[in-house]
Amino acid sequence: MTVRDRLKAASVWVFLLAALALVCVPGPVAAQSDEVITLRVLNYLDQSAAGIQREEAEIWDAFAAAYPNIRIEREDLFLEAFHQKTEAYAAAGQLPDVLYMWPGGRSTTLHVNRLVKDLTPLLGDAADEFSPAALVPQAGGYLGMIPIGLTSTHVLFVNVKMLDELGLAVPETYEDLVAMVPALRAAGKEVILMGAEDDWVVQSTLFSMIAGRLAGNEFFDAVLAGEAKFTDPPFVEALRFYRRLFDDGVLSVTSLLTPYGEAKPLFASGRAPFLVDGDWATSAFLTDPATGEALIPPEEQHHYVLTVFPAIPGEKNSRTTSSLPGTGFGINAAIPAGSAKEEAAWTLVQWLTSERAQQVRLETGTAFPSRKGVTSQRLEPLARARASFYGEYGGTYVLDDIFPSEVFGPINVGLQEIGLGFSTPEEVAATVQAAFDAWRSTAR
Repeated sequence: MTVRDRLKAASVWVFLLAALALVCVPGPVAAQSDEVITLRVLNYLDQSAAGIQREEAEIWDAFAAAYPNIRIEREDLFLEAFHQKTEAYAAAGQLPDVLYMWPGGRSTTLHVNRLVKDLTPLLGDAADEFSPAALVPQAGGYLGMIPIGLTSTHVLFVNVKMLDELGLAVPETYEDLVAMVPALRAAGKEVILMGAEDDWVVQSTLFSMIAGRLAGNEFFDAVLAGEAKFTDPPFVEALRFYRRLFDDGVLSVTSLLTPYGEAKPLFASGRAPFLVDGDWATSAFLTDPATGEALIPPEEQHHYVLTVFPAIPGEKNSRTTSSLPGTGFGINAAIPAGSAKEEAAWTLVQWLTSERAQQVRLETGTAFPSRKGVTSQRLEPLARARASFYGEYGGTYVLDDIFPSEVFGPINVGLQEIGLGFSTPEEVAATVQAAFDAWRSTAR
């Protein structure tokens, strides 16, 4: 073979190897060009959460390295500051290009006003890679965002070791829970901890579960259809049971005065054997890669279980939690279809919901995957407990997901007022129904 023939053969191999390298690059593939496209991103992020460094390095920084032609200008906010900024952007017609969203509830404005794109055409056949429950139509009747996971907003975290030391057991019924109140008080313990100073917490992490057990999804479907009222017995009875939690000493008024971020450290320190929170709270107890420390060390995590509130008297749905497709990312509807910016935005959304990104969030406890087959050998015991939680319990509605803010806002405030003794269940039910009637009259 001549030198020229050898060079030609070598060039063919170089080409094939380069092509193979491109095929093997993980994650979504976007057209690369010299044009740099800037994307404004509004992101929901708890800067104090364990594992935040992995989210930054393995998801966001990795995207920047993989797609140098897409520049990200990211704004990170958390809790009410995030929701207020979202609404302000929407009102001003200045939504970011890509934004973190809920399937309904606090993101209803984005969905029903079609401020975000229907992502179904962009998703295409890749829909088969996700759990069907993750891709059901959202508040606007279409797929306004791709969920990064599935969410149970109610979990009862239990310190089993503490119960054993006090001669108690995980309660199976509400009566069992009430019966242990004197022993816990005598030991200087609270019963159930919640960081419910923000008014969404009780509704989302506790009352939606109670309403699902006692009233059921069918009742709230009837309310939305105008065939039932919040003043009807199912909803009023749910409010009455919630009030009973305070009367029986299961909940303390101090829960309503405790900032959301403070309840988890209190639980980890042994203040109470029970914590009510969403499944996402699991991440707060895991090892922080930046410090190597955990609120609950991995070797102690087997002393804790994730379960649901015990059986409620008169419940029609047993062993259920409140659940919904999780949060995720949507794309500003104002971006022209078929444009380079739309392609860049969709590339980012694909990356943020990719198998690798979901694996990172599974390992850090941030979210349970919405993609099929995502797993890991690196899970700490509490993260494994969270992963198995979803196969154990049925799901009912989360009220701030199915009702708009004009309705769930009065529910949130009403629950605070009932707990503090400012309003009765009947008064709150009437206020909520009036708010619903007013919303329905303007929504038509």
